[in-house]
Amino acid sequence: MTDNTPVRYEPAQTTTATRDRAESSATTTGQASRAGDRGAGQQTHGVDAQSVALVAVFTALLVAAAVVPGIPVGGFGVPITLQTLAVVLTGLVLGPLRGGLAVALYLLLGFVGLPVFSRGQSGLQVLSGPTAGYLVSFLVAALVVGVAARVVVRRTNRSLWVPLLLLASFATTVAVVHALGVVGLMVNLRLPLSAAISADLPFLPGDLVKDVVAVVAAVAVHRAFPDVLVRPRRPSA
Repeated sequence: MTDNTPVRYEPAQTTTATRDRAESSATTTGQASRAGDRGAGQQTHGVDAQSVALVAVFTALLVAAAVVPGIPVGGFGVPITLQTLAVVLTGLVLGPLRGGLAVALYLLLGFVGLPVFSRGQSGLQVLSGPTAGYLVSFLVAALVVGVAARVVVRRTNRSLWVPLLLLASFATTVAVVHALGVVGLMVNLRLPLSAAISADLPFLPGDLVKDVVAVVAAVAVHRAFPDVLVRPRRPSA
């Protein structure tokens, strides 16, 4: 005999099982999402900590460069120091954002009264002195040479790093540091343009030599630590 009794389905059980599977899947997805968020947060904190450490180290380098006694040149009170070397090196290694932040922090320390400028000077009164234009130029120079370094290191072959960074450093030294230095001499010492340029020129050869040192050191850093300016790509999920 054939059993013609119709098969009965249990929709409640089927619906419950489906709902359980959906809830389980949602729970797993939520846990994975939270884990990913925690991981991303940890990576962000790690990057922030590294940036803070680098900015602090290079701010200290700028202070140390100013502490080294300068060599007086001419009669206008502008000494030869290692500050331009430290400024260019900071921009070349850290790039525009962190390099600019390190120089800005250094300037802020001096403006609030810490004796971190050349010859132990400090305070806002330095902005009325002969070195004002050079101090202002430090921040601009770090930003400009930092942008150049980021482009060169990220987008060009390593064999081109030294000549391109030398070109960028020389141009920044002349067009930013010395140009603003001359303006500062003209404004604060009321010198005519010719006299201000004459007062500034003795510093140029030494600054170009310091640019060479800064570029060689920066290239060595980027080759040893390629992630300073070029972040590794994170694998996509």
